[in-house]
Amino acid sequence: MSTPPLAARSPLSDGEWHRPHPLTPLLRGGLFLVVVVGIVIANLRDRLVDIFLPWFLPDEDAERPRDPLDYILSHDLVLLALLAVLGAVLVLVALFWLSWRFHTFRITGDDVEVRSGVVFRTHRRAPLDRVQGVNLTRPLVARLLGLAKLEVVGAGLDANVRLEYLSTPAAEAVRADILQLASGRELGAAVTSAAGARTWAGGAADTIADGVTGIVMGVEEPAEPESVVHIPPGRLIGSVVLSSTTIVILAAVAAMIVGASVGTPWILIGLFPMVLAFGAYTIRSVTRALRYAIAPTDHGVRIVFGLFTTVTEILPPGRVHAVQVRQPLLWRRAGWWTVTINRLSGTRSGQQASEAFTKVLPVGTRADAERVVDLLLPWLTAEQRDLVFARGVLAEPGDDPFTTTPAARWFLRPVSWRRNGFRMTPDALFLRRGRILRSLAIVPLARMQSIAVHQGPIERMLEVATVRAHTVTGTVYTGIGAIERLDALALFAEAEAGAIASSARDRTHRWYAAEQEQEQEQEQEQEQEQGREPDGGTADVPVAVTPERPDPVDLTSPGRTETR
Repeated sequence: MSTPPLAARSPLSDGEWHRPHPLTPLLRGGLFLVVVVGIVIANLRDRLVDIFLPWFLPDEDAERPRDPLDYILSHDLVLLALLAVLGAVLVLVALFWLSWRFHTFRITGDDVEVRSGVVFRTHRRAPLDRVQGVNLTRPLVARLLGLAKLEVVGAGLDANVRLEYLSTPAAEAVRADILQLASGRELGAAVTSAAGARTWAGGAADTIADGVTGIVMGVEEPAEPESVVHIPPGRLIGSVVLSSTTIVILAAVAAMIVGASVGTPWILIGLFPMVLAFGAYTIRSVTRALRYAIAPTDHGVRIVFGLFTTVTEILPPGRVHAVQVRQPLLWRRAGWWTVTINRLSGTRSGQQASEAFTKVLPVGTRADAERVVDLLLPWLTAEQRDLVFARGVLAEPGDDPFTTTPAARWFLRPVSWRRNGFRMTPDALFLRRGRILRSLAIVPLARMQSIAVHQGPIERMLEVATVRAHTVTGTVYTGIGAIERLDALALFAEAEAGAIASSARDRTHRWYAAEQEQEQEQEQEQEQEQGREPDGGTADVPVAVTPERPDPVDLTSPGRTETR
């Protein structure tokens, strides 16, 4: 078996401490600058109108309110004001420089570390063997400057480590290095010397030129595999219009109009902010998915989304804790589906703060959803794939492989009792629910943390129970109710044994090493089939039985191969 050559490391991944791009303080302190500029404009608005829009001013004789600039000019304080402005600028530059000077990071073979702070120092560390993903975020201003923010998603509360900001080429190279190390593979020599790391990070003029060129010419994205799903803008807009949120807002607007027409016009006060909120929601949903792309890579699934703020996420193997395929009622005629996942976010507020990373397919056809599920769960067999759509969400006619709610307890799920059920396989637990809102959840047993059976007083009387598979917190509900008690207990025991066995053989946390082990096992099996020992030697040749040798050699003994 030939081992591929070691991947070259970037100068920023040499295990030494490095500083981010010099323009980082400008982006991190951008909100403060916006507030200062807003205060200045608010206090000098009349003077600015006088300079740029003089035709909007009143007559010469009209009295105008005085502003701070009038006071400075009338008291001959121009020089003092300029010195004050210069001092403020110097103090601001000094603070930004100190912030950049004390902000360092390094990437070793085991961790990604970041140190920051002048007065209060912080030191954050993300172990590479617990990396749940690597996100590359480029806000609009950062894209104009040719910069990007790298976020290493860790396993734990508030465990993310951010490298902000780097030039886009440096961020791409560092992300590749982190994924290589997280896979269990070492890095080769640096492409340039360590002394050239500063040049590699890029200067301010170079990054700004590259950023503007990338946006104008459309060449800012590196060469990546083509997306397996393409979402037309019309389908995207239609999915937002036909969403349940739209229906609720339209119903609320209609109720307000009816209430105003019968004598309560004050209720229209709440109509305007609701329309604004709905418009903002629609625009955000559409712009987020206009550049959506998903494709397989050597280090997992690559997901790209965002029109103004572009986010590129790499989801390594084994980081998906649950998958849900869902089809709302209003999407059924169009044949649209959506796919969401449960994954560790590493943020302080849990999965709710990373909602953008849970919807891996905003809207797509059945073929699109099947491709996405195959990317997220590549180990699914043909029979298990059939459990997702044909036998799962769609429940096509035929023998139903799912264990559903007992017919005698149909009143617990009067609409969907035939569809409410589960199916257990050696690798995953499939949970099917709903008739109006069709959904199917897939829980990999290797990612399942625990399983519980709940039974309240009414459920005990009806001899049913609720089963809940515990995973990381997310939008995918991994429970099923109204299941016969004996079926629930059997599922509990089977899932417990299956989770232990799946976790024991799971090697996805170091996917490169796991691939190497699998290739070695396959090679050994091929050698044994060809009549060779695993070490490359030939098998013993069987000895023929003759009268001079009454004791024949046992050809089926261990270490020998029977040939015919």
